[in-house]
Amino acid sequence: MVTVRDLREQMGENPITVLTAYDAPTAEIVDEAGVDVVLVGDSLGNTTLGYETTVPVTVDEMASHTGAVARATDDALVVADMPFLSFGVDEATTIENAGRMLKAEGASAVKLESGQHTVDITEKMVQLGIPVMAHLGLTPQHVNQYGGYPRQGTDQKAADRMLDLAKAHADAGAFSLVLEHVPSNLARTITEAIDIPTIGIGAGPHCDGQVLVFDDAVGLSEWTPSFSKQFGDVRSEMESAVDEYISAVEEREFPAEEHSHEESDLEDIY
Repeated sequence: MVTVRDLREQMGENPITVLTAYDAPTAEIVDEAGVDVVLVGDSLGNTTLGYETTVPVTVDEMASHTGAVARATDDALVVADMPFLSFGVDEATTIENAGRMLKAEGASAVKLESGQHTVDITEKMVQLGIPVMAHLGLTPQHVNQYGGYPRQGTDQKAADRMLDLAKAHADAGAFSLVLEHVPSNLARTITEAIDIPTIGIGAGPHCDGQVLVFDDAVGLSEWTPSFSKQFGDVRSEMESAVDEYISAVEEREFPAEEHSHEESDLEDIY
């Protein structure tokens, strides 16, 4: 099974592959394919729960989906996203919520949307045995503050601050760092400056690994961000299958004889 130490050893040798999963069937698929890390992202708010943003996602919802993914995963490292306001409000609550993902649900690590306020939290959790994946750049839980999902680190002041925060979280013991929607040259600078793996999403080719939302990667989403890529067209396949099912039922082609049986010992009245 992949561990946080394995990722550190893999850094600079082979690119680290990360995909999200929110349920057992998806987790089984990506795990059997050989992905290194399965991230139970709070993006399930958009992809699975019908929310417009990740902000409404609760700890209970994250826990339920994390447990489903962990039970279906044998080899990949399972990382649970900590949802909005589940961390950083007070230390005890943060540790309780993060610990639940490991103790009760079977994750191996948690991810925090990071800032200056998560440096000390990261250090404390690592001391207690909770591995932490940090996340800088575009942090979707701050959508109300950003007023959308703009690129981050696009001016020198912001880039310098992100670099400082990356170093601070690495020093605090984070085992990896997600960089989202930032300039590729900034991602390269950060990758070269810290001794933990960087995982990019919309951050160019210079990171130690890449992460995508599963629905985007397989073509299940109606819309995908410009920095993503569809490697399949699952949505069309599903639509086609549903259309064929409806037609088969309406035209009385399903169920056919091979899909049912009669019991000869039953009375004719039945």
